[in-house]
Amino acid sequence: MSAHGGSKAIVAALVANLGIAVTKFIAYLLTHSSSMLAEAVHSLADSGNQALLLLGGRRARREADDRHPFGYGRERYIYAFIVSIVLFSVGGLFALYEAYHKWSDPHGIESWHWVPVVVLVAAIGMEGFSFRTAVVEANLVRGKQSWVQFVRTAKAPELPVVLLEDFGALIGLVLALGGVSLTLVTGDGRWDAAGTGCIGVLLVIIAIVLALETKSLLLGESATKVQVAAIEAALVGPGVPSVIHLKTLHLGPEELLVAAKIEVDVREGAGQIADAIDEAEARVRSAVPIAKRIYLEPDLRDAVAPTI
Repeated sequence: MSAHGGSKAIVAALVANLGIAVTKFIAYLLTHSSSMLAEAVHSLADSGNQALLLLGGRRARREADDRHPFGYGRERYIYAFIVSIVLFSVGGLFALYEAYHKWSDPHGIESWHWVPVVVLVAAIGMEGFSFRTAVVEANLVRGKQSWVQFVRTAKAPELPVVLLEDFGALIGLVLALGGVSLTLVTGDGRWDAAGTGCIGVLLVIIAIVLALETKSLLLGESATKVQVAAIEAALVGPGVPSVIHLKTLHLGPEELLVAAKIEVDVREGAGQIADAIDEAEARVRSAVPIAKRIYLEPDLRDAVAPTI
């Protein structure tokens, strides 16, 4: 995934959520609907999340230094993990608390009856625009993967985060619209509370999914099977008959560490082996451009002890 594509989706989501948050807070002040308050806080949390993703992307572009010799690319994973925590606490838990509070003291919407419906319909339109942008950008890199596979295997966290947030926001808006509409029809504020509770449960589930997927990236994921196969094939060439061991690790979404033990011919001299290693590194970088850190150890296959 290109950084540009991720940033475009994040900016679209940020602009949409800021506008939505303001209108929802105004609607809550006029109607005191708990669904509107939960949705307003949800949009505010989403706006903060998108700002965190942009900050993480900017900090990840810093050059490597003595203290961090492999660079700062994985900061994008750290900020994505923080996003999941914010969504869980500020969005999900607050909505559940507000639902409990409203259920304990139910009251209908007594004034400005049309405001929540208009605001929620407008919010669905704005959120739909943001979600469409994220879908278009994701389709550029998703290939033939299903959406579930894309979220689970994407190495760049921004698009999966925005996709899940926007999808959750759209479902939440529909739930809020249902709760508010039933409250207006029946005059029973518990429908409003039920809608708020459903929003809270939805946000908690999405936050848990994001946390689990981002945790895997933080721990360190290998290259994809296709990339590993391409790297192994590229390593084999003049002076390198085979690959004995191969390990890969993502240092960031667009930076891959490759460490391999390669077989060399015992009859070749040090200079020939060094040339073969240089040529193998060039072939790997050509086959998989994100393989920017390559460490190759020459060895003799007959000298390698069998693994148990």
